[in-house]
Amino acid sequence: MNSEKLTEAVLELAVEKVDPAGEKYFSISLSAVGELARNYGVTGRHVEITALQSEVIPERYQRSIGSLGINGQLKLLNSAVGVVGAGGLGGFVLELLARMGVGRLVVIDGDYFSESNLNRQLLSTELTLGSSKTGEAAKRISGINSSLEVETFQCRGERSNMAGIFSGCHLVIDCLDNLPSRLDLEEGCAELNIPMIHGAIAGFIGQVAVIRPDRPLLSTIYGQIKASGARHGVELQLGNPAFTPAMLASFQCSEAVKYLAGVEGVLPAGSLLIIDMQSGSTYQVDVGG
Repeated sequence: MNSEKLTEAVLELAVEKVDPAGEKYFSISLSAVGELARNYGVTGRHVEITALQSEVIPERYQRSIGSLGINGQLKLLNSAVGVVGAGGLGGFVLELLARMGVGRLVVIDGDYFSESNLNRQLLSTELTLGSSKTGEAAKRISGINSSLEVETFQCRGERSNMAGIFSGCHLVIDCLDNLPSRLDLEEGCAELNIPMIHGAIAGFIGQVAVIRPDRPLLSTIYGQIKASGARHGVELQLGNPAFTPAMLASFQCSEAVKYLAGVEGVLPAGSLLIIDMQSGSTYQVDVGG
């Protein structure tokens, strides 16, 4: 594939537009991206990257450019993110990452949708009951952004399979529902030198942290949980109303996008952000690590 010819074709199909702020920009439509991908035998993601490198904005990302800039959007399209769990948190996380244009998404979950998921899980509907969460996640992502690459694993994320699953990932997002699995994930990400964005919800409360490979955080907070073998904690006792996973997933995706796109304001190492939707308060806790 001749990259110069693809660039020329992108520029030929680019259309000058005016954004809501009155600024002119060059745009390429979704249909034009698809046409070029077919004609040149490449992915839509490749076409979009080529367009942005020529300062032509794929129209689907136009409303993100003001916050991220062209270089930030390029970084997202060139990024790969692992999402562990495609349920309450994971469904919303995947939705947001797909809309932001994170180029490659690796989805891990061994579960199937049941009726108790209907109150809060974006991918759970009466029509998807009994379906695999990863399968529905792949369909949803493809329907939102066909330019992205999606890889699914119908299994639990165990220490023994993490190296193969997360190969090439720049970031892993924790959308699990129990502490022992999270502690395993933290250890596995540290071994693979991959940052991890932790998230957990219980009732009206959510917490999020950006965990660097050399600064473990969960093991510092929860100490003996893994050793005890306990799997059921406050998350399952308090339940999860529909709005809590949607809120916390937004915080997780915000941290992911800032980290990947090089935007300032990523949560510092050793910091845990608590969001209490019942009282309407947020606060950061320095837990060391």
